[in-house]
Amino acid sequence: MMPTRRHLLAAGAAALAAPAIARAQETPGVTASEIRIGNTMPYSGPASAYGSIGRSHQHFFRMINEQGGIAGRKINFITYDDGYSPPKTVEQVRRLVEQDKVAFLFNTLGTASNSAILRYVNQRKVPHLFLSTGADKWGNFQDTPWTMGWQPSYRTEAQIYMKHMLEQKPNAKLALLYQNDDFGKDYVTGVKDVLGARYDSIVKPVSYEATDPTIDSQVVSLQASGADVLLTAATPKFAAQTIRRVADLGWKPLHYLTNVSISVGTVMEPAGPERGVGIITSAYLKDPTDPGWANDAGMNQWRAFMQKYIPDGDMKDGSFPFAFGIATTLMQVLKQCEGNFARENIMRQAANLKALEIPTLIPGIFVNTAPDNFHPIRQMQLQKWTGSTWERFGSLIEGAKV
Repeated sequence: MMPTRRHLLAAGAAALAAPAIARAQETPGVTASEIRIGNTMPYSGPASAYGSIGRSHQHFFRMINEQGGIAGRKINFITYDDGYSPPKTVEQVRRLVEQDKVAFLFNTLGTASNSAILRYVNQRKVPHLFLSTGADKWGNFQDTPWTMGWQPSYRTEAQIYMKHMLEQKPNAKLALLYQNDDFGKDYVTGVKDVLGARYDSIVKPVSYEATDPTIDSQVVSLQASGADVLLTAATPKFAAQTIRRVADLGWKPLHYLTNVSISVGTVMEPAGPERGVGIITSAYLKDPTDPGWANDAGMNQWRAFMQKYIPDGDMKDGSFPFAFGIATTLMQVLKQCEGNFARENIMRQAANLKALEIPTLIPGIFVNTAPDNFHPIRQMQLQKWTGSTWERFGSLIEGAKV
């Protein structure tokens, strides 16, 4: 039978559709109707305060799906509890990649946890995007080209504190409390960057393990060193313990606190708001307790999301605006993919973000990436705890090169 014009047109349309269908089938986790995204989060364990990040993501992607999804596809966000335990992270990520067949990993939390899966995901060429950790090494595009951080580097943050400390107290003696993993050690490196040969003579470093029940003995030891400055590089549970113990001892050092543990709802209030007055940290996100953002358009966008999707969420928990900002960044990457969700294209677009404005970032701070820049956010601003909120001071600081 001779083919009719209708048959020829149908065959041509099928041929045109075939590459798109084949491409969707070739990329794990991508079909004509969905994109599977994988995540691990410490919903239990010593860093469970961060579980609100994963909770926020679940509702954020529900919102995106209700709005029609991305390029006609709904997002299937699969998140597992790893208890902040690297061996558990490895187990859960293997499950996500090999069984759930996710297209990519998004915002997996923890420095040690991500370090444990770094080689695996890069060998398998699985995009490992916008990690919830500021370890400096997530910007190592040469050796781990499938992994990209999001928040400012811990090392750069420590450099900024040391620059400020030397301005305020040129003859300072520093007590350095840090978690004994890559998270904490980045702060040690940043301190050494600035102090150089003076490090050994003016710094008393003391570490703790993430599995320790308390850090009381470490704080007592640091006070006994005679230090008049304290830098705390700890996760929320231990940060709150440190603030309480320092106050109970009557010790009044100039206190710098890592910006991953400054949530009013999960750190400052549990520690006792009055105990932390004067603590200095750095910020790149808008603080939900800062009255200066009461009528801010970006924060109003976040508040509307919370009111509709997480009405029982703690509006003082800084993890929620963090999660909103990082998920918004991912949406821009997926939008730029223009329907081509091949893993290579996802990484290509993640490394092609230009002056992206995010609703929950401080004005003037933008997300910028490039094939040779896997540090999306590089600017911060110092701020001080007043007893009820964080009060920003000074100008934006972009790193502190030495």
